[in-house]
Parts: sequence; structure tokens; C-alpha cells
Amino acid sequence: MSPTLTDVDRFEASRYRLQALAYRLLGSVGEAEDLVQETFLRWQAADTERIEVPEAWLTKVLTNLCLNELTSARARRETYVGQWLPEPLLGGDPMLGPADTVEQRESVSYAVLTLMERLTPNERAVYVLREAFDYPHREIAEILDLTEAASQQIHHRAKKHVADGRARKARREIDEAAARQLVEEFLAAATSGETASLIRLLTDDATSVGDGGGKIPARATPFSGAVAVAKFLWGLFRPARVKRDYAGGRPEMYAWTANGEPAAVAVVDGRVVGVMCLEVTAEGIVAVRNQINPDKLTRATEWWATLDHGKPLFTAF
Repeated sequence: MSPTLTDVDRFEASRYRLQALAYRLLGSVGEAEDLVQETFLRWQAADTERIEVPEAWLTKVLTNLCLNELTSARARRETYVGQWLPEPLLGGDPMLGPADTVEQRESVSYAVLTLMERLTPNERAVYVLREAFDYPHREIAEILDLTEAASQQIHHRAKKHVADGRARKARREIDEAAARQLVEEFLAAATSGETASLIRLLTDDATSVGDGGGKIPARATPFSGAVAVAKFLWGLFRPARVKRDYAGGRPEMYAWTANGEPAAVAVVDGRVVGVMCLEVTAEGIVAVRNQINPDKLTRATEWWATLDHGKPLFTAF
């Protein structure tokens, strides 16, 4: 039976929320969109007249689809070439989802999405449903077929794992204007030719990691320590023909935000070729995460085309 217009409308009213949920659970735009579509197909096939609370039904179906995907994704990421990082979402993208509270903003940050890779599928689901969407444990238990006590225990364990992974350094909350100013300072220091100015922006234990997915050269292990990170970044922005070849031209550099964090965006002919996310604490920049895998920048490119991003700060390489 074909779905009625009312059924389609009821689903579409939840689409953005479902996409935001799936993205937080998976860290992958493509996988999130695929599973939201699969949820729609199951909604089409269901007897919707007997579904009392469509939002709860859709959330349960999607979350369990994501749990299955997370299990298989773990196996795929064991053979992933180099470091795995989530797909970045540029500021304003509706897939970022709710951002009214500190917990909601932090749960979609690049830093936390990366840390959540250490969680079990159940831990990740409970963490996201509670922290990002403020579901009570009673409803989380119903979604995941757990007891309420088990949901609370899993949430406590997940929060501890995330907190331990961040070495107890609190994320610094800064507004969009301040974030872009920080990126401008960071890029100016990284291209100045003097590592000392960049070291001053970094914490002593800063790290830098890149994800090229085996398609763009990226170091297999992170750089650690302010001096090592500064030297790497200084070298990264030095002109070189091979870098232009991989990027498809000379990237224009912009100061922006991604996943609620300050980010440097590299663009060649309207195509986003790199998103460098900066994790900031009160002490300075504690991590630089650079996504350069072209397969993970499609959404960023699509969203970039809709933005009034102004003129670039400079052209690299």
C-alpha cells in the first residue's frame, strides 16, 4: 500500500532530527542518510494507524539500525587506512541537530565524536540519546530494550570513558566570531615561518592527526607535543607542487566552524578539500584534527555552496 500524504508528512517532520541522531551515532553522513531512508521504508511498510507515538517508533527503529551498523563499522575500521576521523559538518548544517545546551553542543563536537569511537554501540547510543536529545532513562530503556537501571549504568560508564579520553581538560566555549578570530590567528601563525608563534597557541601536550583514508597522504600516527605539532603544521603550509597536485589546485583558506569548533576550511574551485578542526581549552589548542579524505567531504562541499563565506584569508601552497 502506498503511504498517504499524511504519513509522508509525519515522517518528514522528523527527518532532520533523525539525521542528527544517526550522524551522532555513526560519525558518517552517508551512513546516517542511508539508515534514515531505511527507517522511512519501514515506516511505509508499517500500519501507521496503530502507532500511537510516531516519534518514539521512528527513534527506536533508527537507533537499532544504527546499533547494527556500528557493529559492522567497527570491523571495517579495523582495516581502515591510517587514522579514522568522523565526517565534519560545517556551521549551520541542520544535521548538527540540537545545540541549545552545553551537553548538546559538546556531543556533536569533533573531539567527542572521535572519542565516542571507543565506546561500545550500546554505550554510544545511551550517551547520544541522553546527552544530545535529553531522553529520560525510562524512554532510552524502551528504545534499547534495557532496564532503566541498566540505562543509567551504561550512561555513567560512557560519560566516564569520554571524560577520561579528554584527559579532564574542559572544552572552552567560544562564540562563532571568536572561533573565526582564533582560526585566523592560528593560520597566520602556521604560515609565518616562525614556529614560536604557533607554539604559543598550543598546549604543551597538543596533538595533531589527519585522515586521508588512503587517498591523500596522512601520517598514520598522531604528532604529539607543541613543538612537533608546530613543526608539522609549518611544513604542511609550505608551498610544494605535490600538495597542489593532491588538492587539485591551490586551496583558498577560510576561517569557519565545524561541529561547533573553530575550523580552517580549504577550498579548491568550490570543492572543500580539507577541514581542520581545532579543539580548544582554557590553556590553548589541545588538538588539531584534519579531515582530508575526499569521500568524507562531500556534505561539506554541498553545504559550502549554500554559504555566504566571503573572501578567503589567503591561498595556500
